[in-house]
Amino acid sequence: MAVYKRPTSIANAPSGYCPGCLHSLATKLVAEAIEELGQADNSLNIISVGCSGLNILYWNGDFLSTAHGRAPAAATGAKRANPERLVFTYQGDGDLAAIGLAEIMSAANRGENFTVIFANNQTYGMTGGQMAPTTLIGQKSTTSVYGRDPKTTGYPLKMCEIISTLEAPRFVARYALNSPKGIMDAKKGIKKAFEMQLAGKGFTFIELLTNCPTNWHMTPLQTLDYMNTNTIPYFKPGIYKDTEENA
Repeated sequence: MAVYKRPTSIANAPSGYCPGCLHSLATKLVAEAIEELGQADNSLNIISVGCSGLNILYWNGDFLSTAHGRAPAAATGAKRANPERLVFTYQGDGDLAAIGLAEIMSAANRGENFTVIFANNQTYGMTGGQMAPTTLIGQKSTTSVYGRDPKTTGYPLKMCEIISTLEAPRFVARYALNSPKGIMDAKKGIKKAFEMQLAGKGFTFIELLTNCPTNWHMTPLQTLDYMNTNTIPYFKPGIYKDTEENA
């Protein structure tokens, strides 16, 4: 009896992500949720620019590659034209919370019936480790070599907290992928978001706290500890909005 197998939505090819990067785990969780819901042939992965774009290398299903930050706009059109399809964006923090901030806020405010998977590793991973909108206070990057200073660059954006204040979103949640419990909770959250979309209930948003061993200049194990002591205290995991619970 098979205990574990590769999700059908992931091609049998090496991961394009750096060793120890949790982007690969996030992608696997999304693929597993899609397969368990029987949506492998009905899903549409909207990919933007950044590390999320590496899905092009091994996503085994329909996908659409968009310009930087424009995935929510493309997802809006795709879902409205094909309302029966499972449509989701897969975006990083530099993409979603910077150049794509207006796009994500507008789509969420309209209550578009698609799902956003937001991987937050507090850095521009693909383009050289620059400071992102989610870079923590004091966290160093190629453009904040002494650490982020809120006096000059402001504070890290908390996207779950911001989006949950809008009227239209139906499910908004954040999960950390550096522990078994966090991984299992994330899988349940992703699956619930997809189920709500398929039921036509509206906009759903899943934030996944991830890491970046390369640009954090740490070993993969060190990044997991860093997430516990720095990332999670600021970006607190939890369900920020669930309209089904209040129904």
